[in-house]
Amino acid sequence: MMPRISRSAGLLIGLVLVIVVAVLSLRIGTRSISTANVWDAIFHFDAESYDQTVVRSLRLPRTIIALAVGGCLGVAGAVMQAVTRNPLADPSILGVSSGASFAIVAAVFYGGLVHAWQYVWFAFAGALIASVLVFVIGSVGKGGPIPVKLALVGVVVSQLLSAWTSAMLLFDKQTFEQVRFWFAGSVAGRSLDVFWTVAPFMIGGTLMCLLMGHQLNVLSLGDEAAQGLGMRTTRIRVICSVLVVIITGAAVSTAGPIGYVGLAIPHMVRSIVGPDYRWVLPYSLLSGAIFLTSADIIGRVVMRPGELEVGIATAIFGAPFLIYLARQRTIAN
Repeated sequence: MMPRISRSAGLLIGLVLVIVVAVLSLRIGTRSISTANVWDAIFHFDAESYDQTVVRSLRLPRTIIALAVGGCLGVAGAVMQAVTRNPLADPSILGVSSGASFAIVAAVFYGGLVHAWQYVWFAFAGALIASVLVFVIGSVGKGGPIPVKLALVGVVVSQLLSAWTSAMLLFDKQTFEQVRFWFAGSVAGRSLDVFWTVAPFMIGGTLMCLLMGHQLNVLSLGDEAAQGLGMRTTRIRVICSVLVVIITGAAVSTAGPIGYVGLAIPHMVRSIVGPDYRWVLPYSLLSGAIFLTSADIIGRVVMRPGELEVGIATAIFGAPFLIYLARQRTIAN
């Protein structure tokens, strides 16, 4: 475990790394662009310069979205693992991704929507409704919404929504063509107009999560101990779950379902700073942004002149880590 002063220094290092990967994201692609041109594109834009136009119109929105979505997913994963006391939990445990996917496919299938700015709200609404459904069903019966029940109900609801989504895609090839790039999980070609629409939810929800570190520390002691200290555990779980749904729904509606970030990042962070969520959450924010943006950069390089979608890249890097976690005896227990 890092000492307190080292943790503070680590956050500063993390901020520096965020700036580094952001600059690399603006520079690297099918066409390499110099740092000087990147600087001019941001602060002294010349519309007649092709390189600066590429930076402004394509790479800057992509970088901003990658940093924001990665940070949100990292924080959401840490909160979800704390709330459910399940080290293999990620935001999708509440049906967020499957709900957003179902809503978008339904909107395209029945409403004929063709633009991302049209169906972004459907994705957000689908994520919220699916999560509420999981929580309501998981609250039925003795004990209320305990972590195990929420996890099981989340799996069932996610599988059901995924089956309905697949059915609509099989019946309509045009719908499949419209949403297939969104389903892969990508930050390429995304408009900042769509991002700014959901940015208040991302920023507000993430800031609220960062303020919940003390409550999550107490909650991690177990329900009996937390209640003995005067905490209303059900209330805290509901608040945290709502925040996770808000920021994850906003992230998914912007970039599509991107896996493994919310699962892997909190584990990596805890191995460095320990279990204190007052430090785990800000570290997860920075590490998630760095991880997702780096995966996007690597995806541009390994498939030149084409690109590997960031959702696929995170799966390639995250799957071995998931296997490693699953094989750990302490986690299995």
